[in-house]
Amino acid sequence: MEKLRQQIEQRLSAVTGDACFYYENLATGVCFGHAADKPVVAASVIKLAVLIEAFRQMDADAVRANEMFAIARTDKLPSCGALNYLHDGLCVTFRDLCVLMTILSDNTATNLLIKRLGIGNINDTLRMLGAEKMTLNRLLFDREASSRGIENYITAREAGLLLKRLYDGEAVSGPASEDMLSILKDQRLNGKIPFLLPHSVKIAHKTGEDDGITHDVGIVYARQPFIVCFCGEHVSPPEFERAMQDITLMLYENAERIR
Repeated sequence: MEKLRQQIEQRLSAVTGDACFYYENLATGVCFGHAADKPVVAASVIKLAVLIEAFRQMDADAVRANEMFAIARTDKLPSCGALNYLHDGLCVTFRDLCVLMTILSDNTATNLLIKRLGIGNINDTLRMLGAEKMTLNRLLFDREASSRGIENYITAREAGLLLKRLYDGEAVSGPASEDMLSILKDQRLNGKIPFLLPHSVKIAHKTGEDDGITHDVGIVYARQPFIVCFCGEHVSPPEFERAMQDITLMLYENAERIR
């Protein structure tokens, strides 16, 4: 295991910029990281926190899964996603918004959810789950807030913590956690963590991208399932994404030997 850790450290240290990483074997409990506690701009990985709060409020009957939203032209945000390209007035359910936000990283769906759920509630739930640095500070594409340096933040370790809570059925209730994992397994943006793994391997994950930023955090359902979180800021995305692909394959091939 020590040799593998050294190889991963060397690969990450060679990446230009801030390459943050966290690994946890869900069968053995072994974990290690590289700059895992460094806060970085969240990009779309913050949507994992929004998803958990959405299901918490559904579980508490504060919102209904079938609550309808008519998508107005003024709601629409640039890519990623699908809603931006569909007709004005399209009606979708609250749960539809959760799915679109997660599997297509739909930004229009995300902001509608944040406005419905409340930024304060999302952050309160993060703290309740043990995430102290991961924070939602603003809506997506809020250029005025962004110009004042207000950003959303994550760390690789705390992204892993949320995934562990989901895996253990503790993010909300057991059934809600399982439902969220099922949505995350349907992720359509699969060029990072899953890229070199066999197609038969299930992966529940969430990506994020922006200028000089590329992330992917998820659970790989190997024979010994493991969490792997990559958060890159001030990086060359192609360089770091190739490192993500190679390191994930190394972890997958050696999962049962990491003790």
